[in-house]
Amino acid sequence: MEIKLFNTMSRKKELFKPIKKDEVGFYGCGPTVYNYAHIGNLRKYILDDLINRMFRYNHFKVNYVMNVTDVGHLSSDADSGEDKIKKQAEKEKKSAYDIARFYEDRFFEDTAKLNILKPDVTCRATEHIKEIINLIKKIEKNGYTYLSGGNLYFDVSKFKDYGKLARLKMDELKAGARIEVDKNKKNPFDFVLWFTESKFKNQEMLWESPWGIGYPGWHIECSAMSIEYLGNQFDIHTGGIDHINVHHTNEIAQSEAATGKKPWVKCWIHSEFLVADKGKMSKSSGEFLTLQILINKGYDPLDYRYFCLNTHYRKPLMFSFEALDSARNARERLNNKILEIRKNVGYSHKTKNDYSIKFKESVNDDLNLPKALAVLWKVLDDPELGDREKYDLVMDFDSVLGLGLEDLEEKTVELNEKDKKLILERETARKNKDWKKADEIRNIFIKKGYILKDTPKGVKVEKSNI
Repeated sequence: MEIKLFNTMSRKKELFKPIKKDEVGFYGCGPTVYNYAHIGNLRKYILDDLINRMFRYNHFKVNYVMNVTDVGHLSSDADSGEDKIKKQAEKEKKSAYDIARFYEDRFFEDTAKLNILKPDVTCRATEHIKEIINLIKKIEKNGYTYLSGGNLYFDVSKFKDYGKLARLKMDELKAGARIEVDKNKKNPFDFVLWFTESKFKNQEMLWESPWGIGYPGWHIECSAMSIEYLGNQFDIHTGGIDHINVHHTNEIAQSEAATGKKPWVKCWIHSEFLVADKGKMSKSSGEFLTLQILINKGYDPLDYRYFCLNTHYRKPLMFSFEALDSARNARERLNNKILEIRKNVGYSHKTKNDYSIKFKESVNDDLNLPKALAVLWKVLDDPELGDREKYDLVMDFDSVLGLGLEDLEEKTVELNEKDKKLILERETARKNKDWKKADEIRNIFIKKGYILKDTPKGVKVEKSNI
């Protein structure tokens, strides 16, 4: 069956044709590990997981590579501002390496809770300095670089197609219109391939290089590691829409300058923002929601995954707790239906239907997960299908949706008298709008492995999957 994907480069849906028959080389921009991932970040990694699962569902051999940025990413994507990891290390009075490993571990804990499959390759920038230096040497040999102020820059004027992904028109842009002017740059769009120790004092992460002791720019790591594990050309590269104008534009320039391969990537896929009451969720604002905050409020991480499935990845996702409550309630109905039909899977009668085709058509049509989810609900509500048929179809669909339906367990909880008393105390606190006490009691139950769900019929206590 055909697979169509929206390619940011062409701005249209295209029929997917792999470079190698029945194989997919897929690179997803990974986290910069200086803080907890917020739920807007995690939406993008759910998308990557859905791409991975969709191709495997279509019997492709997938090589999914994701980087971990543990050096070189400044607070502006355009080579200005502070070093994100260095800044956090100073704030927490830890080493940069300790900061990077701590937040990397927290990131992968979050993705596991969201039932995101592990990439086939996870690669840290700090462990690929040799590959980064070798790629920069190729770019330099091909005549695309210059040294200035102690740093090695990529000269975008030498690259004819610079800005093609973002549709930038260089002759219409003025210096500083997009980025902070760097006096060492010939052109405001030039970017750093290698920083020397002249960029920051007391920089902890430093390596020897042909251009001096220093560290790589952010953009070069993705090119070096994707090429290392996927070759000079590969099928798919993903990221958030905020990566289009700078990060991915620079990746394309330096990669094609080094390899001469055009196009370097066949299909670019970008996810839209998660939008809350105050606009796009970001770490720079200091106000963002983590997965753990949702858990502390009584939500299962898979409630958030289900929430994401209801909006196409190319549309902004409007977040509110009311919307998340709706997703949680829908997922609870789904789980209850699965638990019910699972009791009767021994009985079935085969009915001619095209649900599998409709589901596959939906996920293969630029990952139309809202439509695919609707197909699942039609299966469960179809009186013509036996329970075995329903169960088998839904389990098959869940290999893409990733809602953990095969591992469902009954979550009924028998409370002792002490816990029942705590529940009553919390209900009283809620009525009196004593939210602090109510949250304190909720946290007692979370530590015991229980989730409290506030419903119109009162509080429900369930076992946590976390």
